[in-house]
Amino acid sequence: MTIRTDSTIAAVYGLERKSRLSRPLFLSGVSAGFPSPAEDYVDRKLDLNELLIKNPAATFFVRVAGDSMTGAGIHHDDILVVDRSLEPVSNNIVIAVYDGELTVKRLVRDKNGLRLVAENPNYPPLVISEENGCEIWGVVTSVIHQL
Repeated sequence: MTIRTDSTIAAVYGLERKSRLSRPLFLSGVSAGFPSPAEDYVDRKLDLNELLIKNPAATFFVRVAGDSMTGAGIHHDDILVVDRSLEPVSNNIVIAVYDGELTVKRLVRDKNGLRLVAENPNYPPLVISEENGCEIWGVVTSVIHQL
């Protein structure tokens, strides 16, 4: 019997912070119901690096391949922002090496022990033990995907 683990990582990218990417940040929110009157007021410039990357030296990106995390809003071809400086705790979404494969899963610690859990019922939880050589590479802080 083969257990379907879905490696879920297509590529790993380093961070190149050559320039700032600033775009207008409007003071008023965007209505998801009835449209509100347009306001010509820009609060400030928002740098996407500043918004998404808290610790540049410890940040890297991964591209997702697979559907094991769709319940968490992570889809095939999304880019994940990962911070290695954060201490992984239960319920964090993490990048891990499990049985030699790179994967993205939710880290769960409970009465059943420590597991990597998919956000898709088609994938079984992966029990973390000394035998499978699991290593946590970092904590996922953001997901970037196209609509």
